[in-house]
Amino acid sequence: MTSRVVRVFMALLILLGTFVVAPRSVAAASSTFITSVNTTSKIVALTFDDGADGANTNKILDILTKYNVKATFFLTGSGANHHPQYIKNIAAKGHQLGNHSYSHPYFTQLSTTQMKSELDRTESLIKSLTGKTTKPIFRAPYGAVNNTVLSGVGAAGYSYTIQWNIDTVDWKGVSASQINTKVQSNIKPGSIVLMHTGAGAPGTPLALPTMISQLKAKGYQFVTISQLLAYQSNSTAKTYTVKSGDTLYGIARTYGVSVSALASANNITNTNLIYVGQVLVIPGTTTPPASTTTYTVKSGDTLYKIAASYNTTVSKIASANNITNVNLIYVGQVLTIPGTTTPPASTTTYTVKSGDTLYKIAASYNTTVSKIASANNITNVNLIYVGQTLTIPR
Repeated sequence: MTSRVVRVFMALLILLGTFVVAPRSVAAASSTFITSVNTTSKIVALTFDDGADGANTNKILDILTKYNVKATFFLTGSGANHHPQYIKNIAAKGHQLGNHSYSHPYFTQLSTTQMKSELDRTESLIKSLTGKTTKPIFRAPYGAVNNTVLSGVGAAGYSYTIQWNIDTVDWKGVSASQINTKVQSNIKPGSIVLMHTGAGAPGTPLALPTMISQLKAKGYQFVTISQLLAYQSNSTAKTYTVKSGDTLYGIARTYGVSVSALASANNITNTNLIYVGQVLVIPGTTTPPASTTTYTVKSGDTLYKIAASYNTTVSKIASANNITNVNLIYVGQVLTIPGTTTPPASTTTYTVKSGDTLYKIAASYNTTVSKIASANNITNVNLIYVGQTLTIPR
């Protein structure tokens, strides 16, 4: 009898199972691609990619401390294994930490599982060394990003993929003067500057004192990536420079915001630890971030022509780029254009390697030489160089 009851019960369970639909999993949001932030506030984020050797890390940290500047370091797991104390020093100085993968591969060539492994291994190692997380910011090795990467990175818990709008190309061993000139010539409110900590970039620690001094003279304040992003998500975001005797509680009360909101906007984990001279972003009314893309000015361009091609207005482009004279733009200038915040599905990037030609690259991406040349403002298709980052139209 008992056996019969059991059989009937099992039959009912099987029958019921045919009518039960498993809940549909919710896909994680793709990581948001950021090259700079659209703001009129004179803020800039200095960022440093830390690779295998990190030879100049402590020199860079000493300079940042001297000038009371907080920056953001994108860390690799392989680098952390090689110089764990340097990583601890970065965290101890209060700089923001980001994830730059474990072994520095091209993420455009990885599966979603491989991406997650690269990110998780680094996150685990950095946390064990510093007690701090690298989330929610990621920087793709070689800047190689496409929609598949953004989806995989987002699923791994990294809400923002941080690119740059000023590449110092310091890793080529260029001089301090060249690095500083590149920054000063291209700076705009909301800029993200790319530099490196390795021995291959000896000009970087030499360039920093002059770079920081000149930017400060222009009225710029230095912020971390999280602080920079707060300007994108808060239409009324302001800044406050911490003075002697200040507390986070006192500042929050003055501006009518909560301590937790203030801490979150500034990536502060210990609300009792702020320092004199620290620049705090004061969160205001949140609004959806304005969608943007960028365009590099070419010979013969006018603001009117660019506005027409993007179906926007001259005044909107001028406002987005803090341009006071709409007749004055220059070749090579990077303009923020009201558009999409993520890279178009039809483009990716490729870093030129030894032996490459534009014809070979075009063939491998099933596109044409003329399209790549046009997308990258290349006038001589036979002149490309190792390390050059190309936008590949598809």
